Amino acid sequence: MTRDASFKKAVRRHAEETGQRYTEALTDLEGLGARMHHEPVPERLLAHLRDRYGIDPVAAVKLSVHKTYVFRIDRNDGNPWVARAFPPARPRARVEGDATILRFLERQDYPAERLAADDAVSDFDGSAVLVTRFVKHIQLPGGAAKFAMMGELLGRLHALPYDDSAGRPGGASGEDPSHEGTPRQDLLAALAFLERERFEQLRRQVRSADDGDGLPEGLLHGNLLHAPDHALLGEQGPIAINWKASGRGPRLADFAYLIWGTGSWHPRRPDQERIDAAVSAYRRHVAPTDDELGRLDAVMYIRALYLACFGYRRALTNGSAFSEWGFIEPPGYFSSTADAVRAAFRR
Repeated sequence: MTRDASFKKAVRRHAEETGQRYTEALTDLEGLGARMHHEPVPERLLAHLRDRYGIDPVAAVKLSVHKTYVFRIDRNDGNPWVARAFPPARPRARVEGDATILRFLERQDYPAERLAADDAVSDFDGSAVLVTRFVKHIQLPGGAAKFAMMGELLGRLHALPYDDSAGRPGGASGEDPSHEGTPRQDLLAALAFLERERFEQLRRQVRSADDGDGLPEGLLHGNLLHAPDHALLGEQGPIAINWKASGRGPRLADFAYLIWGTGSWHPRRPDQERIDAAVSAYRRHVAPTDDELGRLDAVMYIRALYLACFGYRRALTNGSAFSEWGFIEPPGYFSSTADAVRAAFRR
């Protein structure tokens, strides 16, 4: 079978698995890099902000460790801003949703970044731009102290009252704008990463993964584990930033990702000190149900599988060896860490 025929077969299979039409599935598999990567010209961004908001910006400095579209905007006439010029594939409506959630969080006095202007979303060179106030900060501490702070942030977030303005589906990584929404979108994105070349072990795990459906919901951040890209230590304490993955979904997905991270990026065994710190902080605000605790190890796989499949796609694209098995191995890490969390909640 030719490569073209094999790819057409893969597209049809992806369409069946995701419920898409053939053309939608083709778009899903093609152009992934263009959807995820965007690098605006800093000088043009400064000119846009000057014209749009009447400010006097002098420099656009890249802020993010991983994202090429996030800038600190230094100004002659005031405190710095942060500008996120998202990839053109991300709809403006989703960026407006980010702003709506940030307004809700401000009304709740939740420790998050704040919008820099009432009309904080604008159009620039085919992209939607969100502006927030720059937070003077240092990085979070390491070890158990970091997980105590993040457990506190998640607990407070998940305990917030329901509000329609913050009711959009959320919790998926959202790195691919075509797969934003509930944690299930991480699994659909993972399948898309694998389609050009079949990688059956990963495919089987993704297909059978627990997406948290039916569990208690809350307002999710979606990416809080990553620091400093998503959490900082400001003058008034830790704050959460970068809310593009936020929305309502199974709160366990947020907490499970944090718990997975207690073992570092290539976990081998539970870190009891970090687990106890995260659980102690989180339980001050939220008491997980028996069902949530029972499904913890399964839900821990969602983001780990997404990261493994993303690494596979990157290795395939770059022609390098795949080396991301550490995200999902050994399997015993997931069960033993979940057991340690359940024991911590029982104490």
